Amino acid sequence: MIKHVVLFKVKAEMPAAELKSICDDLNGLIKTVPALRSMSAGINKNEKEQYDLALIAECDDLEGVQAYATHPDHLAITARLRPYIEQRACADF
Repeated sequence: MIKHVVLFKVKAEMPAAELKSICDDLNGLIKTVPALRSMSAGINKNEKEQYDLALIAECDDLEGVQAYATHPDHLAITARLRPYIEQRACADF
């Protein structure tokens, strides 16, 4: 099992409603991306921390992570998020 952990810091001009919508859509990927075993995305409630959005996706292996990353539904969400990304961190373990 591989846990794919991603943290995003978004630009201040990102509308809060859009961030929430993207978070909801990320959580919905569990229904449409066969490689996902679990998906949990959420908005950071701790204002003292630098990242605004976090996600943990679980796949069977790194090939599953790649299948998730290139799935059209995931790509549509990342296209909406990309203009607002200020910083991103990722780890697969």
